[in-house]
Amino acid sequence: MISAATPDPFSDQRRWQWLALAAGVGVLVWLLGPILTPFVVSALLAWLGEPLVRRIEGRGRTRTTAVLLVFTLMSLVLVLAVLLLIPLVENQVGKFIDWLPRFGLWLTGTAVPWAEQRFDLELAGYIDPSQLIALLREHWQQAGGIAATVVGEVSKSGLAIISWMVNLALIPVVTFYFMRDGAAMLGKARDLLPRPVEPLVTKLACESDQVLGGFIRGQLSVMIALGTIYAVGLTAVGVDLGILIGLVAGLVSFVPYLGAIVSLGAAVIATLVQHGDLMHLALVLGVFGLGQLLESFWLTPWLVGDKIGLHPVAVIFAIMAGGQLFGFLGVLLALPVAAVAVVVGRYAHERYTHSKLYGAEAPHGGLIVPASEAHAPEPPDAP
Repeated sequence: MISAATPDPFSDQRRWQWLALAAGVGVLVWLLGPILTPFVVSALLAWLGEPLVRRIEGRGRTRTTAVLLVFTLMSLVLVLAVLLLIPLVENQVGKFIDWLPRFGLWLTGTAVPWAEQRFDLELAGYIDPSQLIALLREHWQQAGGIAATVVGEVSKSGLAIISWMVNLALIPVVTFYFMRDGAAMLGKARDLLPRPVEPLVTKLACESDQVLGGFIRGQLSVMIALGTIYAVGLTAVGVDLGILIGLVAGLVSFVPYLGAIVSLGAAVIATLVQHGDLMHLALVLGVFGLGQLLESFWLTPWLVGDKIGLHPVAVIFAIMAGGQLFGFLGVLLALPVAAVAVVVGRYAHERYTHSKLYGAEAPHGGLIVPASEAHAPEPPDAP
């Protein structure tokens, strides 16, 4: 509920000022886009580590000591993830390319005849997986693997190599300073806000942090947990592409049901092509059943709870729009901007429902007064 003492930051006197400020910030981000990426990455990493820093501080450690501990832990986790995941994913994609001819034989020799007999259809003339398989194999051989592709793209220009190395070296340095001095920076920014609107802007900023945290710290934790469960479970029951399917399941699981449907379909096809028996199919179905039970009754209630998150459609749109407008920087800024937009949109909706245009009581003295509170009697004094 909007407080009656909260100034209206979108009043006629301030509306054009806010629009001009927003336009100026957008132009500035567009102009400085090439150099902002390491700073945005650092700010996101520092934001992710802030809760742990505060927890360590609460146990009597200094801010610098807490930051050093969290920074070291995050660095080790990121380095290990990169060193383990890149070769693992490259190996799995290589297996997938080698597995494609077996899939083509299964599709034309088993799946299509079964579907034609079962549904009385003519499908053989429309399905020819050989061209798709040959195309994928050719492009994979030309690429030479994930690591070789990345190195080749970066090494095309000496300036690109220098810029890439400088940005990479800047990220840990800037992250450390953001983690150590971020609270002081935010305090100075808060002091620069106009005093009449400072309480409301601070309130909206805190709500934006909760919305963003509800998605990133909650939903992304669920994605990682589900991806790990599916990858380990499918590998344990003998699916060669279990790790790749688990990673894909984790990446798309923020869209309800999509991750489970896509990964289950891929796992069933991979199992039928590789084993072709009901026992392995039942084991795969058991892995996904266990994963869904853990997500519904343990992972989501524990990691997400009742936090207010971003709607999956809003996440997809924000990432695509950010990438289209600002490239990789826009992808990084998409979720924070979407979180702010959700909070401001919620505030604007509440403001609209308490306006004369909607039919509520008119604002008094430039302040937003809900209709239910405009003529409410004063509460009795406490005894």
